[in-house]
Amino acid sequence: MIARMTVPGYLRFAVLTFVSVVLYGYTGSEGFSQNLSSSVQPIRSSQYSVPASSAIQGSNKVTASNVLPANRKARHGKGLPGTLPHPSSTYAASTLPRVFAPTRPRTTYTRYPWKRQIVTTVFWIGEVPTPKNPTPNHMSAWDRNWANNFGGFDDPDPSARAWDFRPKAFIPGLNPFYIALPYTDIRPGATGTKVEAPHVIPWFKKKYQQAGHTVLKGRWLAIRKGSRVCFAQWEDVGPFVTNDYSYVFGNSRPKATGNGGAGLDISPAVRDFLMLRSGERCDWRFVDVGEVPQGPWRKYGTNNDFTQLQGQTKPQEDERLAKLREMRDAYIRNMPLPR
Repeated sequence: MIARMTVPGYLRFAVLTFVSVVLYGYTGSEGFSQNLSSSVQPIRSSQYSVPASSAIQGSNKVTASNVLPANRKARHGKGLPGTLPHPSSTYAASTLPRVFAPTRPRTTYTRYPWKRQIVTTVFWIGEVPTPKNPTPNHMSAWDRNWANNFGGFDDPDPSARAWDFRPKAFIPGLNPFYIALPYTDIRPGATGTKVEAPHVIPWFKKKYQQAGHTVLKGRWLAIRKGSRVCFAQWEDVGPFVTNDYSYVFGNSRPKATGNGGAGLDISPAVRDFLMLRSGERCDWRFVDVGEVPQGPWRKYGTNNDFTQLQGQTKPQEDERLAKLREMRDAYIRNMPLPR
């Protein structure tokens, strides 16, 4: 005879309840439902609001992310406890990280803003004096041997230009993409640095070496005409004036009145790249070396930051290979001889 096992009633009820919840969802006894209702308040339609954006293809689709307690939305837009804030809430906008994903090149730069609609004229190394340009261009404000260092006359005739915007007659010793702006930081006679220079030139402290030595020569600019952007180096001073720092580094317009109030001189290479005629308007701004992209402006010139880097590449590579050979030879010498 097999003895029958007596199972307490409360244990049978617990087991049956568990099975019902797992298989069918709980629909248990009235007494148990009353206990649940005493601890969990029922959801009332007036307690929650549904954003209008949740209507998808004509239906009100409600999800956990877009159903919010009305009283919670009134308090800083917070959602249910333990859930992420709704994307439209003030709380979400102030706490979630923001990600910047640019889809097009910058048109402004907080450090060096664009100077817009500047009358631009063309000049060139070796240019002879004329009534409109009384200053000869065989030397610059910072280089007494400018034409010789460049390698000759930078002929502006379009038929005398090569496909990469340099003069056809020779390989230039300096960058053919050059410009002039109406300010110099050196006092007349190269007797020292102007008093205002440390206060108006943004990069003065970083580039300053000694009194009378310019911190402007070779600085890169971006010049924009329509959808085309060219890059060039600051190599001379003009047009017409040499002290217009409020325009060059500030927000003023050029104070020169000649040539229609011109505020920028560009070389034939810059002219041809931008397809610009002398007297037309363009935009320009200063740029850091790291902003200068690939282009013909990086190809020529001992004054060019990028040709200088290319010249350093081979010696550095040779030095690295020599060290690797030394390490290889030392490793071979220390290898145990085979028995």
